[in-house]
Amino acid sequence: QVQLVESGGGLVQAGGSLRLSCAASGRTFSGYSMGWFRQAPRKERQFVAVISWSGGSTYYADSVKGRFTISRDNAKSTAYLQMNSLKVEETAVYYCAAGPVGSASADFYNDWGQGTQVAVSS
Repeated sequence: QVQLVESGGGLVQAGGSLRLSCAASGRTFSGYSMGWFRQAPRKERQFVAVISWSGGSTYYADSVKGRFTISRDNAKSTAYLQMNSLKVEETAVYYCAAGPVGSASADFYNDWGQGTQVAVSS
């Protein structure tokens, strides 16, 4: 099991940027693919981005391509999500997740963080 703690959320104006972090502890971080998901009020959890265990492969939801960047530092057991040009509709709780296989489906992730709130104002 991997314990995950997200940080870096907050309030930002539309068009602004935030960098989320996901610190992992427990089992070997480098053995897991890492995903970011988000959930807005009254909506289902939505895939954002995923990165392979090595960091050599990434995949994004179409809605965030070109604006968000997922990365990881295995030496620090931390994954990141750089979010630029944020939109009001991207207000949500952002979660990181760890799984043996990278996927856009939440079903493939075994361990989840508690989430960090991102609020984008107009």
